[in-house]
This record gives sequence, structure tokens and C-alpha cells, in this order.
Amino acid sequence: MRTLKFNNNDEMPAFGLGTWKSEPGEVYNAVKTAIKEGYRHIDCAAIYGNEKEIGEALSECISEGIVARKDLWITSKLWCNAHAKEDVIPTLKQTLHDLQLDYLDLYLIHWPVALKKEILFVGAKEDLISLDDLPNAVTWEAMEDALELGLTKHIGVSNFGKKALQDLISNSKIIPEMNQVESHPYFQQEDLLSFCRDNNIHFTAYAPLGSSDRAEKFKAENEPKLLEDVVIAGIAKSKNATPGQILISWALHRGTSVIPKSVNPGRIVQNLEAEAIHLSDSDMKRITDLDRNYRLLTGAHWVFEGGAYTLESIWA
Repeated sequence: MRTLKFNNNDEMPAFGLGTWKSEPGEVYNAVKTAIKEGYRHIDCAAIYGNEKEIGEALSECISEGIVARKDLWITSKLWCNAHAKEDVIPTLKQTLHDLQLDYLDLYLIHWPVALKKEILFVGAKEDLISLDDLPNAVTWEAMEDALELGLTKHIGVSNFGKKALQDLISNSKIIPEMNQVESHPYFQQEDLLSFCRDNNIHFTAYAPLGSSDRAEKFKAENEPKLLEDVVIAGIAKSKNATPGQILISWALHRGTSVIPKSVNPGRIVQNLEAEAIHLSDSDMKRITDLDRNYRLLTGAHWVFEGGAYTLESIWA
């Protein structure tokens, strides 16, 4: 299995199971199936609302001897309403309690956006806190504290553009070790990937299959369907593979981590088998040529007239 190596020589399996949109009642079986089939990297987040059930699956897999804790890589994320410095450690401890773990392998700031503590989902501009009032650098100081306390082995961010990353790099003792962002052939983020590589920041691709099962409010009319792309389908046919497997393989061939979500046992196995697919330079070039700079998850839900954030301020 491909891995990404960190400065302390820890290695993260590049391929993992995403759990965004995995419903309670389904995610337990998905995680147990994945671990039994050989997955060792599970990507979580408090806001997904399913960490308690994931914790049950992790605990049982460890207690039943299916896997040792040291052989798992568990990532979770700090939600936007816990960016105040005094809220980060208690929030992380709650995630550890829910996941039934003593430590995380990686903890990420979920978005470069701050919400008021009592707000879970943004609904109006009044729910937001500007970065002038609560800079990401303040939140990051508490993330560094979590690392020093041994609550997590590595720290990073999610949904950060170059400017937000540069600000953290300039105002931190520890450079973020990971940036988890949307990335797929229609939105390859080559410039951001290059920046991360230049700064020794690993890169995880979410929504690698196009996230067609996300909520309708996050979809645009007539958006392109990645899994139906004729180039992807043609390469898949030539490899006796599925389009999804080609998309996963492409991300791995780029040297990134990738975390496709599934709760279907057959698909969970099928996704893992993408590890063995070889894409030629010609295949990679054909897929690279598909880039449309088309972001599926725009972040528009954070933007209100007269509010603290714009799309440019989030993604710049």
C-alpha cells in the first residue's frame, strides 16, 4: 500500500475510507468491513455526526484482534464553532472519547472559517466570526498544544487555499503537515498541490469521485458527472476496471492521499483494489487534460452579503 511519509518517519496509508455522508446505522458496518478487507486509514470529522458509531467499530476491530491500534491511521477535524483557543483541546478530547481512542494520528482545522460557539451550521452572517476577531493563527496555537500534549501525532488543515496556508506558516511554530481539499480530474488544484509540495505539506483529495451523493443544496444545475466522463470510462474499459477505480488510481499516481467514501461492502472492496491499477504516462496525460477548474463544493454556504467571508477570502 502506498504511503505518505512525515518528518518523524510516520507513514500514513495514502488510500483511506472517507466517512462524510456515511449515515449512523451504516458507518459502523462500513468501517468494520473496510478494516477487515485491509483498510488502515479512516478519515473522520466531528461535524459528520457519526464518530460514536465509528468508535464502536474501531474498538471492536482492535479488541477482536483484527487490527492493532498502532497499525491504524485515524484522522479527525475541528469544527468551525470551536476555533477559540480554549475550545480546541476540549473538543479534541470529545472526539477521542467518541472514537474510543487515546490519540489521533492526524487532527485538522476543518475550514478557515470561524463560527460562534453556539452555532453548528451557518444560517446567517451573524453566525460567523471574522478572522480579524479570531485568526486561524490563534486556533493553530491550540492545535500545536494538542500535539505537545500527545492528543494527536500530527496536525494540519482542510479547505485552506495558498494565502491561508501562507498566513499559518508565517505565524506558527509548526507548519501544517496536511491540507485536505477537494481534488479530482475536473478540479485538479495543481497550483495548490505544487505549493504544498514546496512547503513539505501533504495533500489529501476529498470528493475524488465527484461526490454525487452530497445534499442537493450543494449542487449546481447541470453540473458535470465525473463518473460518466468518456475519457475516464475509456481508460477504465482498457484496464478492466471501473471509472471509480481509475479516479482513485489517478489520485494515488499523483502522490496524494485519497479518501473515497462508501458504505457498500462490494464497493469498499472494489475501491481498495484500485491500489493495484497501473496508469501509464499517456493515461495520466489524458486525465490531466480533463481539468476544468470546476469546483463542486464551492463554499458558497459561508458567504452572505455584508458577511465576514467571501469566496475569494476563503479560497485565495
